Amino acid sequence: MKELTARALNTAQVQGATYADIRIVRCQTQSIAVKNGAVEGLQITEEQGFGVRVIVNGAWGFAASARLEPAEVERVTALAVQIARASALLKREEVNLGPPEKHVATYRTPVQIDPFTVSLEEKIGLLLAADAEMRREPAVKVAKGNMQFIREHKIFASSEGSYIEQEIIESGCGLEATAVGEHDVQQRSYPNSFGQHQGTAGYELIQAMDLVGHAARVGAEAAALLSAPQCPSMTTSLILGSTQLALQVHESCGHPIELDRVFGFEAAYAGTSFLTPEKLGTFRYGSEIVNITADATIPGGLGTFGFDDEGIPAQRTPIVRHGLFVGYLTSRETAAKLGKRSNGAMRASGWNRIPIIRMTNINLESGEWDFDDLIADTDEGISMEMNKSWSIDDKRLNFQFGTEIAYEIRHGKLGRLYKNATYTGITPQFWASCDAICNEKHWYVWGIPNCGKGQPPQVAHVGHGTAPARFRKVQVGVMK
Repeated sequence: MKELTARALNTAQVQGATYADIRIVRCQTQSIAVKNGAVEGLQITEEQGFGVRVIVNGAWGFAASARLEPAEVERVTALAVQIARASALLKREEVNLGPPEKHVATYRTPVQIDPFTVSLEEKIGLLLAADAEMRREPAVKVAKGNMQFIREHKIFASSEGSYIEQEIIESGCGLEATAVGEHDVQQRSYPNSFGQHQGTAGYELIQAMDLVGHAARVGAEAAALLSAPQCPSMTTSLILGSTQLALQVHESCGHPIELDRVFGFEAAYAGTSFLTPEKLGTFRYGSEIVNITADATIPGGLGTFGFDDEGIPAQRTPIVRHGLFVGYLTSRETAAKLGKRSNGAMRASGWNRIPIIRMTNINLESGEWDFDDLIADTDEGISMEMNKSWSIDDKRLNFQFGTEIAYEIRHGKLGRLYKNATYTGITPQFWASCDAICNEKHWYVWGIPNCGKGQPPQVAHVGHGTAPARFRKVQVGVMK
């Protein structure tokens, strides 16, 4: 591989590139799905390829191929140079990457049990056992379970002298139970919404989720929702469980801090951001207890790695401190516009995609409350958990979320079960209303493996560490 990377970098420089890098990626995936007592899908895939980025005359060029051959590496590199020359004819300004970055290193996801050494029979047997437990509830008409395992081997080399080899391993699983009544359909998921939680870990993550142990509860809750009353419409205190809060952080905190959105590099697919540069260091994002950190180093997070796809080391970066907005997710190019160095947020979804700014693990830091004490301290309100639907505008300001399940809080105790629960808000006002966050005992890093961005589209795997939190004077239910 070193011969191939050297050939690409040499070809680029000989043809006039002032900067070049190459990523060689090999990815192995295993996906298993069961439904109503039968294996619905089993997919094992393996792919490999490489992508080359170059800067020529101050503009980017990119090209890729699935053929790892010396002549093909030279051809694709030359094509990237040609694309850069053409792009330079329309450039508004020259690409500035800031100071050179040279890193020579290796990284591998720490795992206890390599998921690819566990037999298919064991994995399928576990899913079918959980499936059977969900269907013990007669109202559950559709029971689903899934597992996914990924091993990605990446080599990155640059004309600045970097050579980095990484192996990222992911494991994930989930359950869904759909209950059907005479006039209604309701769903419950475990351990995360849309039937899947994923992390950078081995098969030990699957074991820790205890799918069989939770399956009967998931089915029973889906059935109970059929006869539950609708979530009332009112302004009240809202306690969000950690899985729902993870998506809240994702949509209203993670996306608006992507600096390419701020500068308008990424707008057509999913919008820009209300967090414009003059707000950095001055804007009140939330209450004093709101602290948000981008952390690509935390063990097990789905946004955890050794180096990003520009060869920048994984970092822990403050985003919000005591409610004040203090940081973005950056690339080398966007960070240079602010006079800073990249904090390592550039990732591509595969060898044939150019890296763009993606979330790492965007975490709401834990507070001091125990969950039971938080409920007891809330005289009136609603507790909501597990995302069901979401909508947010292109600036990441106005939002509405729906959850799978909710409970009334009355006189400091959980009360009636509610279905079809929703809440709405405006991002800074919502986070300013946060007055309590649960402690480390309730804090967990949830994986979101379906974050879409870019043209052509790229799906990123990101993480969010959260614990349940309380928000005051929130509009819940359908507004009348």
